[in-house]
Amino acid sequence: MQVTKKDIRALTKEQLRDFFADRGDKAFRGNQVYEWLWSKGAHSFEGMTNLSKETRQMLEEHFVINHIQVDRMQRSNDGTIKNAVRLHDGLIVESVLIPTDTRTTACVSSQVGCSLDCKFCATARLKRMRNLNPDEIYDQVVAIDNESRLYYGHPLSNIVFMGMGEPLMNYNNVLKAIDKITSPEGLGMSPRRITVSTSGVPKMIKKLADDQVKFKLAVSLHSAIDEVRTSIMPFNEHFPLKDLREALEYWYQQTKSRITYEYVVWQGINDKRKDAEALARFCRFAPSKVNIIEYNPIGDDHFAQANPGALELYRDILEKNGITVTIRRSRGKDIDAACGQLANKS
Repeated sequence: MQVTKKDIRALTKEQLRDFFADRGDKAFRGNQVYEWLWSKGAHSFEGMTNLSKETRQMLEEHFVINHIQVDRMQRSNDGTIKNAVRLHDGLIVESVLIPTDTRTTACVSSQVGCSLDCKFCATARLKRMRNLNPDEIYDQVVAIDNESRLYYGHPLSNIVFMGMGEPLMNYNNVLKAIDKITSPEGLGMSPRRITVSTSGVPKMIKKLADDQVKFKLAVSLHSAIDEVRTSIMPFNEHFPLKDLREALEYWYQQTKSRITYEYVVWQGINDKRKDAEALARFCRFAPSKVNIIEYNPIGDDHFAQANPGALELYRDILEKNGITVTIRRSRGKDIDAACGQLANKS
């Protein structure tokens, strides 16, 4: 019977040290392997050149490194890069590099498909196939960091969990990945340069607050009226705005960290004055910022970008209520890399 080898990156540094010590070797070999896996991004044991050939063979006998592969890379006319990332089991997720004049941002996925059912999002049509492991999330970031250095001449500066999947429905693995990304033994990035975007899972938002995370929180809101939000995000029936607001109030009490709301305005759905006024009322309880995002079509005639006047109405009402607002133009639409378009077409 064939024995399935364990992915070595599931082991902590202490477990790696114990593995070598139990075999009569020096425990510090575990430190060396850990550095190869995380700081140096080794794809194979053969590449761990400061280990003896016998040690590398022994590791090969016991473990695998289930590293991702960039199956296909596409470059947009605006410089955006989309990676179709093949996982060890053949499934594919997508991640995106978004460049500006001053920085590059990685948009990474946390699930294959998605646990939630937002009607305007292409990923939601796939349904959730599985959660990504911490190393699979980490590898997406490393790949984009390498592309940032190669094509734009500087390291990755920011990370947003706004790719495929609902990050808070893969809570433990996302936090483990962020620990590795921010660790000096990993990529050493500041947690303040990382944003986790959720569609709004109240229980898990409270857990983020209790865990005293240092990264930023964004909420894909899209309506502050329950009936409207439920019509476009059906899970809202189970996680209504009252519960979401209570969880966000708790988040702010515990962290004193500003909340960002991601918000798309659609023609005939949430483009009226009452919609903008409801959003302003919802945001008042804590310092907040609203990013109004351009809608990116996914082949559904029900959703259409609101006219510019509706966006200006939102801006006017929000600013009069002392709420910071930005109208964002989407990047990478020509390669289906824009917000809401990640759908694993490859």
